[in-house]
Amino acid sequence: MKAITQDRYGSADVLRLTDVAMPPVGDRDVLIRVRAAGVDPGVWHLMTGLPYVVRIMGYGLRAPRTRVRGYDVAGTVEAVGGNVTRFRPGDPVFGMCDGSFAEHACARERNLSPKPANLTFVQAAAVPVSGLTALQGLRDHGRVEAGQGVLITGAGGGVGTFAVQLAKAFGAEVTGACSAPKVDLVRSIGADHVVDSTHDDLTQARRRYDLILDTAGARPLSQLRRVLADRGTLVIVGAEGGDRWIGGIDRQLRAVLLSAFVRHTLRMFIARCRAEDLRLLAELIEAGKVRPVIDQVFPLSAAADAVRYLAEGRARGKVVIEV
Repeated sequence: MKAITQDRYGSADVLRLTDVAMPPVGDRDVLIRVRAAGVDPGVWHLMTGLPYVVRIMGYGLRAPRTRVRGYDVAGTVEAVGGNVTRFRPGDPVFGMCDGSFAEHACARERNLSPKPANLTFVQAAAVPVSGLTALQGLRDHGRVEAGQGVLITGAGGGVGTFAVQLAKAFGAEVTGACSAPKVDLVRSIGADHVVDSTHDDLTQARRRYDLILDTAGARPLSQLRRVLADRGTLVIVGAEGGDRWIGGIDRQLRAVLLSAFVRHTLRMFIARCRAEDLRLLAELIEAGKVRPVIDQVFPLSAAADAVRYLAEGRARGKVVIEV
């Protein structure tokens, strides 16, 4: 089968379209005929091996331990392991797995859910990583409540576009901060207020927020705390920025340590793939409360271009690879 592979760390130039063996199917695995795969910042980190702490975390010190890139997946079930009970061949599914930039991929049964009926495979592939991150950041770690004032930074990106819609679905008053080219998009997906972070100083605003979901990763903690309500919560998503050794992880750790000494609640987290959360996202999508926002779709052969485009930071919503 065809797949996007890499044998060394580096820029998108290390990605190659090659022939590889079909993935083995374990007892609890689902073999998927991949129709589309989303592109998220994690793909870039595993491709470059940056920050270096990524390699120490088990992804391979000198070269990637997993050759095939990709995590978001949407497609049809082709085969199932002996202990799989929720799916059968022909079922349309979406979720997460290693190696989704390929014609076939294997996923654990627990990491999949039936595809939302009103989405194409391309649209469904945009949901898992970013949708789950936004959902768990707001609900589980931010404990968002109806009537709260919520600020989403990076509101025009993959996680941000889901976060704006989910916060509205939870009944919050939502402010989205984004660059100038994305202002109209963020307003169109339901933000009550939009801050043009290219020209406006967010920290000088008079508004104070009960919850900030920070997906942009560039502002110092002191600036974000300046616009938090007295007992407000800051949830940091991702570890962008920083140096080549630990990236933005130091900012996350400083937030957690500082939280013990201030009135604000400062949190970091890593999203987890849960079938029940995928089902909730599917329900919200089918009810018309949330929709994936897709900027560009690339063919599998142009996966390197898709990753380059995402890394430039200009994507409005998600970038997706169609297989």
